[in-house]
Amino acid sequence: MTQGRLSKVKKFRISPEEAKVLANKVELANMTESEYLRLMISQKPNDYPKIRILLKELINEVNHIGTNINQIVHNYNSGFYSEDDKDRLVAYMRKLNIEVNKVYETINKGKFDN
Repeated sequence: MTQGRLSKVKKFRISPEEAKVLANKVELANMTESEYLRLMISQKPNDYPKIRILLKELINEVNHIGTNINQIVHNYNSGFYSEDDKDRLVAYMRKLNIEVNKVYETINKGKFDN
């Protein structure tokens, strides 16, 4: 960041307990207090490493499930579609929904540290 962009100085008061919480979060995030507060103001999910990891894992899982679904669709188009394929397809879709819901719940409930 350039100095011109960071030209405003803000002063505010917080309680000793809030100062401790801030200090702990700053230390965990390995940032300065100013950097941490700017991050909290911007609220950019990409700035949260744990969310990025969760999303990367979800994308990988979706890709694996998508490959399996493509194989089932290929069997269907080739005339080899069976009841087992249908059961597998339903199972893959359930697994996909479970994985998406896990990530959603984790992010929504704030089960990650900033």
